[in-house]
Amino acid sequence: MYHILVSFKHMLLRKLTNRCYKGITSLCTISEQLTYLTFRKNFCLYKRKVGDRLVDMEGKNEVKVVNSEKNPQKRPAEPYAWTKRKNNRVEQVVDEDFVRRKRRKFALLLSYSGKGYLGMQRNPGFRTIEDDLLQAMNKADLMNEEGCTCPQIYHFQRAARTDKGVSAARQVVSVKLPDDVANIPAAINQHLSESIQVMKAIRTTKGFNCKTWCDSRTYSYLCPTYAFTPVDKITTADYRITSEVVEELRKILASYKGTHNFHNFTARKKAHEDSAKRYIMDMTCGEPFERNGYEWIMITVKGQSFMLHQIRKMIGVAMAISRGIAGKDVIVKAFNNERFDLPIAPGLGLVLEEPHYEIYNKRFASDGIHEGLTWSDVTNEIQKFREKYIDFTIIDTEIRENPMIKWLETLPMHSFTVRDEKRIGYGATGIAGAAVKLAKHIRESVSDNEAEDEDEGDLDQYRVAHKLQNIVSQNGNETATTEEYLDQYAEEPQKESQTGNETTCTENK
Repeated sequence: MYHILVSFKHMLLRKLTNRCYKGITSLCTISEQLTYLTFRKNFCLYKRKVGDRLVDMEGKNEVKVVNSEKNPQKRPAEPYAWTKRKNNRVEQVVDEDFVRRKRRKFALLLSYSGKGYLGMQRNPGFRTIEDDLLQAMNKADLMNEEGCTCPQIYHFQRAARTDKGVSAARQVVSVKLPDDVANIPAAINQHLSESIQVMKAIRTTKGFNCKTWCDSRTYSYLCPTYAFTPVDKITTADYRITSEVVEELRKILASYKGTHNFHNFTARKKAHEDSAKRYIMDMTCGEPFERNGYEWIMITVKGQSFMLHQIRKMIGVAMAISRGIAGKDVIVKAFNNERFDLPIAPGLGLVLEEPHYEIYNKRFASDGIHEGLTWSDVTNEIQKFREKYIDFTIIDTEIRENPMIKWLETLPMHSFTVRDEKRIGYGATGIAGAAVKLAKHIRESVSDNEAEDEDEGDLDQYRVAHKLQNIVSQNGNETATTEEYLDQYAEEPQKESQTGNETTCTENK
């Protein structure tokens, strides 16, 4: 009886060869499932090609393939082919106008100004660098509409994320593109704005991923030198930094070199987490220079990877020490397990200089097949783009809006000591009190999963705007602005601090 049942199951399996294997596993034992898989494998070997027909050895089925005139010997891609059954014959109908395009992995070098964009990473409903880039590829016939909404199907990846308003002199993305385009950068650039340009396209290995192969990244921070004005002097645009202050600043920046626990220099990271430890290869500053009546200085930092707001906090602490607001031992203490109250410098001057691929170049650049990921032949074009769109935007915005001056006014509000979560902003009134309440509400409601471990990548800017809109709409006043809401919130008096000598601490949001 058992052998009869097994024979019946095998006969049933043969009739269900085109159905899902998952639906019939309950009918079989493990050994019989293996028998079925072996049968499916051997069944494909029964077929042989005869002319333009595929006929199995038993002669029961016949598949007719209608080939394209442009490529009569090659079977077209499956998305553009379908089958129909007629008189027990299966015919595969193919679109004769379709031409299959081979795709290869490319590394694209981008330069862009972050002004007017909500960062690099695409976010539906907001203007981002990736959205403009993907739309330009679609218009250039390098990918379809599906690739714009789901770029992963073309293996799209970025080397580093940049926050709102942050620019990049050299940003790298990897993506699969057709290999029949003579000049990929020119094809994409004609559909991009002048503030985003593809400088170069290099053919890479099949498994290349611009994020995982990136072994280090270099950032720069351009700021006016009055950010380092001593606290006992008036901060104005007429200030000129001395050579002694520059040398002292370089010593402060050198304190970050090496592997340290940077949990105090980011958000929502605990001291015991291994991912909070980062390796800083170099951090220094150049010589000051004048531009448009202001004196400027550039800080550069190179590391394996950076966490959320890490660079901006490192620079903010260095400015506080140089001005004399914080002690020189703050950096060393901040590497300990206690949670410190540290400021975040403005994001205007932050620029992604270059992702480095030294390991990739060492392994593949000399194999005679692949090209190294170096950009020396487009250095002049990058420098011209930077001076016209990146440096000009930073300098012009700083002169017109003075974001650094406004931020320096809030610098003394930070304690640079162990943070007491219960007393943050205690005693603050007016707009400051409203900002403290809003920052606390956002900090408590944001999920830990939103703190992505990528370079300077964050979406807090639009999250704050959305939470304000939600709070305002819940209050029944959809036309109220952010300032009106803060004014309304500020009318609620807070209790005065019981000890007048305590320094008020607010979260810089």
